[in-house]
Amino acid sequence: MRARITPGGSIGGVARVPGDKSIAHRWLILAATADGTSRVVGLPPSLDVRSTASCLAEVTTAARPALEAWSRNAPDDAEGHRSTWNVEGSGSVEMPLEVEGEGRRALVEPGRPLDCGNSGTAMRLLVGTLAASPFRCELIGDESLSTRPMERVAEPLRAMGASVRTTDGHAPVEVRGGHLLGIAHRPPVASAQVKGAVLLAGAAAEGTTTVAEPAPTRDHTERALAALGADIRTADGRVSVEGGFQPGAFAGTVPGDVSSAAFLVAAAALTGSELTLVDVGLNPTRLGFLEVIARMGVRTEIHVDHEELGEPVGELRVAASSGLAGTTVAADELPLVIDEVPVLALLATVARGETWFVDAAELRVKESDRLAGVADGVRSLGGHAGVEGSDLVVAGHRLAGGRADARGDHRLAMAFAVAALAADAPCEVVGIEAADVSFPGFVPLLRSLGASVEVLG
Repeated sequence: MRARITPGGSIGGVARVPGDKSIAHRWLILAATADGTSRVVGLPPSLDVRSTASCLAEVTTAARPALEAWSRNAPDDAEGHRSTWNVEGSGSVEMPLEVEGEGRRALVEPGRPLDCGNSGTAMRLLVGTLAASPFRCELIGDESLSTRPMERVAEPLRAMGASVRTTDGHAPVEVRGGHLLGIAHRPPVASAQVKGAVLLAGAAAEGTTTVAEPAPTRDHTERALAALGADIRTADGRVSVEGGFQPGAFAGTVPGDVSSAAFLVAAAALTGSELTLVDVGLNPTRLGFLEVIARMGVRTEIHVDHEELGEPVGELRVAASSGLAGTTVAADELPLVIDEVPVLALLATVARGETWFVDAAELRVKESDRLAGVADGVRSLGGHAGVEGSDLVVAGHRLAGGRADARGDHRLAMAFAVAALAADAPCEVVGIEAADVSFPGFVPLLRSLGASVEVLG
């Protein structure tokens, strides 16, 4: 599907965004392995989260009916006809799911491969979860996921005692779990997914498991485990979990996804508008992009009003801005803005001077080669961008208009659509339906906030 975006207008008001999929993956896994019935509200009906739910249904018994029903019925229409993300704070984003867990010990061998779809988070976290289960399972994914590196999670789990076999370093991944021993692991690449997988395995292991991060990453796994009572210790870039932990049942509402919010923040900044996002997750490890755009000249405010399972939640406000300037995102800053690089790069097209994303090689192994995808997309829309070694460089130069290919990547699709709002002429985004992977209802919400977007066949 193609989206045609006509520039102009003001993207402002009050809105919600879908629940945070990074958090949702983890809470679903914890609910399915908990001892008791958990109630999770506000799960995002994105394709990635549905993949996790359907995989968990294959390895549970009591929780299977609820997980299967939710994964089948969650709305994901590209036009958002069944989406509930709303404007002016009205409507409801609640899609409660009650998961009857029987503890980690009750997980069962699946009768078929676990299909993780396009979700690297689902695959890596599930491998870590299943590493302690005494049966064999195979995890598969779509063409894109099958190119992403999986040895980085397989290697530490082997060191703990699991049998994990990849296919030339990629999916399909075969796991034969069993008795695990805690380890101390330092990943060569900063990765919240790898850290999360090792900590989930470590919670079921004998002894202490420690992950020493080469750079800070999002901390949703350790926050959730700590909130459920696990012995979690953090200090000097290290996080440790004491093994033998069995989570109990819990209740929580998934905060709005701040990475999804970043696209609406950029839309407001590009159109000089004021915007308020409510019920959004304000975890400090996810707010690095606010520091970047502050250097560029975008003014924002955050207000935390409560917590959900250790996650701060509140409002994110964007003030009207103009006269943006380029900046540099250093290598040690990149892991904390890795998901926002595409939209930050497109925001840079209206900034004075150049914006550099230094040592961004990790972008090559996302849902697509985002390093090349961003640069090609900017140029195809009439802007100036290039790749120098592993650095992404974007020069401030208004987009002239044109057509950009999202390459099946949800973040590229949304970044190109948002950038088109400040172009000199209409733009088309090919593959806009990819937004459903993380942000179902993105197009209608953008429209309701003031954008002129037409979805073509």
